[in-house]
Amino acid sequence: MDRVKGKVSIVTGGAGGIGGAIAILLAWEGARIVITDINEIKGKEVAEEIKRGGGEAIFLKHDITSENDWNVVIEKTMAEFGKLDILVNNAGILFVRKVEDTSLEEWRRLMSVNLDGVFLGTKHAIVAMKKSGGGSIINISSTSGIVGETGLSAYCASKGAVRLFTKAVALECSRDNIRVNSIHPGTTRTPMTEALFRNPTTKKKLEDSYPIGHLGEPIDIAYAVLYLASDESKFVTGAELIVDGGWTAQ
Repeated sequence: MDRVKGKVSIVTGGAGGIGGAIAILLAWEGARIVITDINEIKGKEVAEEIKRGGGEAIFLKHDITSENDWNVVIEKTMAEFGKLDILVNNAGILFVRKVEDTSLEEWRRLMSVNLDGVFLGTKHAIVAMKKSGGGSIINISSTSGIVGETGLSAYCASKGAVRLFTKAVALECSRDNIRVNSIHPGTTRTPMTEALFRNPTTKKKLEDSYPIGHLGEPIDIAYAVLYLASDESKFVTGAELIVDGGWTAQ
């Protein structure tokens, strides 16, 4: 415990799945947590779970594609906790569609969440972190931001952009004691990917594609976030941490 004791963290998409696991683990390790999501019911449930365990957490309803919402989230975080040390840009969406069947509206919607949301969060967190003396920004990308996948052209484009955006911003912020890194999960069991596991044949095929022999769990990603959020990673910036059971090593 106490690996991030006294730090203040915003976790977007914190209502469940990977985001919920991240928020709970950071709180367990001593951070004060601001959970943001469009899902108010589940977001409040995660905040209550943290508080029942003795941690500090608040929930804020938040559309990450809205700059005004980001202003409100940062302002309320500073008012409640006085600083910002950690931002986890976790919220994202996914659809499977061949490129010729993807509408411009669908493309723009995915980009607004997966890319614009990361840009806005990073932009406003930097301003707050400079006032706090530094911090760590962790952008959740994907293995689909490393390699291409059939039916995921829009998703791959968004997550690949997050990967390079992270590196460029890391260079800009390095002298301000702000570290910026990306995490690239492989297939992880979450509500967003649950449909992939309903068919036993598809599930078995997915599991067999991972050298380690099984798929990821949200806690696997949460521990990677914890490392990058803590001072243990003080010499790590502009890096990409792949958490995929060896899938991209093949």
